[in-house]
Amino acid sequence: MPIYEYECKACGHRLEKLQRISAEPLSDCPACEAAELQRLVSAAGFRLAGGGWYETDFKTGSKKNLAGGEGGKADKTPSKDGAAA
Repeated sequence: MPIYEYECKACGHRLEKLQRISAEPLSDCPACEAAELQRLVSAAGFRLAGGGWYETDFKTGSKKNLAGGEGGKADKTPSKDGAAA
């Protein structure tokens, strides 16, 4: 669920609210109780999880979390013709 930012047009109070994407925007200001809240456009936060470019290409040294733990060496599996891939 995203965290939405709101600002009251009447008193300038700002707040953040964790809401479902499908939820209706808030309208009543908790500070002045006016129905003047406006949802602000802001940058979304996100987290990269699992493998991918961040784990293999961006991290340095011992911080890398590579599959197999061999410093990035992939397991060689035989192909259909018996040769190593």
